[in-house]
Amino acid sequence: MATPDPSAQPDFVVIGGGPAGYGAALTAANAGASVVLVDAGGLGGTCLQRGCIPAKYFLEAASVFRSVSHAATFGITTSAPGIDFSVTQKNKATLVGSIATGLGKLLKLRGVRVLNGRGTLHADRMVTVDVDGAVTTFAPRFVILATGSRPRALDALPVDGAVVVDSDGFLNLERLPSSAIVVGGGAIGCEFASMLSDLGVSVHLVEGLDRILAGCDGDVSKVVHRSFTKRGIAVTTGVQVLGRTLSPDGATVELSSGATITADLVVVAVGREPVTTALAEGLELDHAGSGALIATEQQMTSMPGVYAVGDLVAGRPQLAHVGFAEAQIAVGHALGSPLPPLDVDGVPWAIYCRPEVAFVGLTEEEATRRGLSIVTKREPIGGNSRAQIIGETEGLVKVICAAEPDGTAGAILGVHLVGPWATEQLGHGELAVNLGLDVEAVARFIQPHPSLTEQYGETLLALSGRGMHVR
Repeated sequence: MATPDPSAQPDFVVIGGGPAGYGAALTAANAGASVVLVDAGGLGGTCLQRGCIPAKYFLEAASVFRSVSHAATFGITTSAPGIDFSVTQKNKATLVGSIATGLGKLLKLRGVRVLNGRGTLHADRMVTVDVDGAVTTFAPRFVILATGSRPRALDALPVDGAVVVDSDGFLNLERLPSSAIVVGGGAIGCEFASMLSDLGVSVHLVEGLDRILAGCDGDVSKVVHRSFTKRGIAVTTGVQVLGRTLSPDGATVELSSGATITADLVVVAVGREPVTTALAEGLELDHAGSGALIATEQQMTSMPGVYAVGDLVAGRPQLAHVGFAEAQIAVGHALGSPLPPLDVDGVPWAIYCRPEVAFVGLTEEEATRRGLSIVTKREPIGGNSRAQIIGETEGLVKVICAAEPDGTAGAILGVHLVGPWATEQLGHGELAVNLGLDVEAVARFIQPHPSLTEQYGETLLALSGRGMHVR
């Protein structure tokens, strides 16, 4: 390994160009530091290239298809819609490329040097970057690892890229199957199942735990399960996949219950695992759990001057906005301006299936597990005028509060929304939870009428004993 010239070294080398990586690069550059960003998989990482943005584009296509299908409800006459998914795929790729190009221009504008190659961290904070066989060695003041994650595999369901695909393969489909088995009932699996069903695909969703969306509040999970079943999505929980048999017609999946399911396509959506191949030996990993990299509250690893952010970090939600937050924490600490550590309880979650799910703070189950004395209020959205106008009345608002000594509701500990546009409504709840506000303080805010957010306001009013439309 060549010895780098210390006088020509950047302040930061960031390995990984996803939200956590480019977020760190931009944050450091904004602070006046010199930055090299190393990226091998396309700027934007999993979120832009193989995750959030492509998936939400497909979900929006499904929403448009659904709207046209039900146009007659509003007195609008039109022929039954069809879909050319190859065009949807092409337009998705154009969108992704456009956003990636814009991101590249932004990094250049901020003075970040981007190397399209593979970065590897070595001992003593040395980094090598391989760009088409040409290797450059860096010895920066700080290294930020943001190598991200990849789809988790199932031994019983090896991916062949044609009949059995992971989330990466699913987002590159050129045509829709007539039937599909989605294995995994978490956020990714539920989004895929919802999108496929709305586009006319017969879907069977299989989850090994006893319910789908196991990380959500139980009442929220029930609403989604009930909605899926009503729409014709078969949902099987509490079973394991034992294997699969391929045939000219697709695949047959064997379940631990003894049942078998046959479909044209099998989608493996059982979560993601950290990518640690670019890491030096000696860095502390979570060997007993995820295999992810262990980092402190200020994102420091066991190697001095080396930080870890994003999906790579053990014990953190694998969310793009968490990566952004961790990037700011890491850079702030490195440059001597530390920020408060990430509060995992205060992280907002958004799941874009139909009905949408959004939440922040504690679930009722978690609050009970922690031994907290709580007051909860759960209200369906069916009576909400805006929900009735748009014709989507499935869902609820649930608020969890600390109980005051007299049994009344105090500080807001959790806000859980399920229903139309839930992901766009969580801002009120996120502020309340993260600022530690109590019900009385927030219930005084006026919600516009008619709006979906009224149901959140009404629920708070009911908790304070002043409910008008709900008790």
